[in-house]
Amino acid sequence: MDIVKLNLGKNSYSIYIEAGLLDNEKLLRSTIKGRKVFIVTCETVGSLYLEKLKKVFDGFEIDTVSLPDGEGSKTLQNLEFIVGELLASKHNRGTTIIALGGGVVGDLAGFAAATYQRGVDFIQIPTTLLAQVDSSVGGKTAVNHPLGKNMIGAFYQPQAVYIDTDTLVTLPPKELSAGFAEVIKHGILSDLEFFTWLEDHVAELLRLDEEAISHAVRRSCEIKAAVVAVDEKETGERALLNLGHTFGHAIEIGEGYGSWLHGEAVAAGIVLAADLSMRMGKMTAGEALRIKALIKKFKLPVCPPATIASERFIELMNLDKKATDTGVRYILLDEIGSAVIEGNIDPGHLLATLEAGSRLCEA
Repeated sequence: MDIVKLNLGKNSYSIYIEAGLLDNEKLLRSTIKGRKVFIVTCETVGSLYLEKLKKVFDGFEIDTVSLPDGEGSKTLQNLEFIVGELLASKHNRGTTIIALGGGVVGDLAGFAAATYQRGVDFIQIPTTLLAQVDSSVGGKTAVNHPLGKNMIGAFYQPQAVYIDTDTLVTLPPKELSAGFAEVIKHGILSDLEFFTWLEDHVAELLRLDEEAISHAVRRSCEIKAAVVAVDEKETGERALLNLGHTFGHAIEIGEGYGSWLHGEAVAAGIVLAADLSMRMGKMTAGEALRIKALIKKFKLPVCPPATIASERFIELMNLDKKATDTGVRYILLDEIGSAVIEGNIDPGHLLATLEAGSRLCEA
């Protein structure tokens, strides 16, 4: 078993990574303090793993809710539904909420835990690659608003994150590829050696070779944990983890939540960020092409949808959570392995990147 520690003082916790971890009853029960658990899942994941998890917690008082699959479920209405079920089942401050699913489930369950009776314990059991390497780690919880992604939420750390890499076997290929966008992102922003390793192990990762996938998940969690440890609430350096997200969130909002998977939008966003970095003289054209080539190998999009005009793209990016009184802060690249926060963007360069549009899909 791999264990990654996220050091946050009194909010510290461990991320456990192992194939078959859902069979480790002793470990999964070890962080439950009370006698009540409330499991939040979604339809597809619930049909695969909910009964297995309920057996692990045999002897506890267990209640569950299952939400529709997809980003469209990440709403205030579903948050209210979860809270209503908690109240109806008489859950108290000794309850532990467990998120069993992908990023949508984790964000919703975590926000419910942050706000129910001013905070109850929370455990993440991510079952998608994207959730395992990114959204389950670091304590960001949120729901979407029609005008902006993740605009309503809280920083709230779990008691533990339990990652069973065997759950990736049931992921559709498109969902698996979407998760690799966040894996690639971690290499690009701070670890050239890891990025190079990814280039050399594409085939093994796509076929879910156990050794390769365990390394990719562990290294991604290590990179994210190191950044979060020095900036838990994103007042500075943690914003680097949003590489590709300013562009990506604009794609998700502009196309409608669920039209593009989050990882797909982030992948295209990373290519746009690399292109903008190149135009600003921060990154060489060769490195930008190298990034695009790796993203393509993981069967991810490398250009934005043609349906969003440049002016609309800029309007949507101005809603970004990283924006300050002086404007949007972009995450750009000096080189592979070195990301920077940049608030002083030449509008001409930004427009040129956006207007390149579909040409970025070309070889």
